[in-house]
Amino acid sequence: MHSLLARQIRKFLDQDSKSSEEMNTFFMAINKSYQNYEDQFSMLQRAMSISSQELFDANQRLQQEAEQQKKVIASLTDATKMLQSITFKNEKGNQQGKELTGIELANLIEKQAFQISEIERQREVLLKDLEKSNRDLNDYAHVVSHDLKSPLRTINTLINWIKEDNQDNLEATTKDNLDLIDQNIEKMDNLINGILEYSVVDDKTRTLEYNIDLNDLIKEIIHLTQIPDHIHISTKNTLPVIYADPSRIKQLFQNLITNAIKAMDKERGEIYILFQETDNFWQFAVQDNGKGISKKYHNKIFEIFQTLDDKKISTGIGLSIVKKIVEFYDGKIWIESKEGVGTTFNFTLKKE
Repeated sequence: MHSLLARQIRKFLDQDSKSSEEMNTFFMAINKSYQNYEDQFSMLQRAMSISSQELFDANQRLQQEAEQQKKVIASLTDATKMLQSITFKNEKGNQQGKELTGIELANLIEKQAFQISEIERQREVLLKDLEKSNRDLNDYAHVVSHDLKSPLRTINTLINWIKEDNQDNLEATTKDNLDLIDQNIEKMDNLINGILEYSVVDDKTRTLEYNIDLNDLIKEIIHLTQIPDHIHISTKNTLPVIYADPSRIKQLFQNLITNAIKAMDKERGEIYILFQETDNFWQFAVQDNGKGISKKYHNKIFEIFQTLDDKKISTGIGLSIVKKIVEFYDGKIWIESKEGVGTTFNFTLKKE
């Protein structure tokens, strides 16, 4: 019990009362009640301290969550405005710059999510239709090529029979005309082959990929290509091993090398195969010292059936096939050329 309180109480007691057993019991009870009060008060202070800290921490978390939600709502608002400007016009007139309420924002997001879902569904239908159309086109190209080649072979055979049966009686003009017909038949045959090759370049069902040593591939192309004696083909550095479809890669390099040979007008022709590696792509170049190409034709030459051949022997498909193969492997192709000096075809192929 508090000492001052005990002293004040004892002042009003007589001597017998101060020493009585009942009074001592009374003082002990008062003292015990004080102790309980102090313990409870201490516990209450501790509880209030803990609750205050918890409230402070909870308040901090709420503030952080509120800030985070503000950022989310701001991002959703910006995204919604962007989607709104792209996907549809406001049905109630021009309300650009108007702040949307939470309900309006949710409704707008729900509406646009439905539109995106519908667009995705339509896209899948279109892709399936496109795949079917591509398959039908490829089948048609094969059928047409076969049907066109058959009469060409017949005409070629008949011309050769005429030449053999009348080799001593043919006039020079007639013989020249027959030779001209034969040349056009050959060009037509090349054109049909080119169209067939062009139609199947991006057909992924015809892909058979494995590691290709480009050094061996270039040697094979050089061995199989008719190269004039005055033209020399070489690589300036070791070429890599790439993972791709051999038929496409062979056609890519073969078309560029053949194109360089045809463009050669120098007494000593030089064709180089160049290579460098980047992080995501293989970069190659086929460089020649031929007649070069005027800048105004740099884009035209990659279009199908476009050719700069004055003699009209070229089909105009070779470089369009090259471009299509490069794009099949997510690459780019570009040209550097100067008339009278030479041409470099640069292209990239994405690494697997």
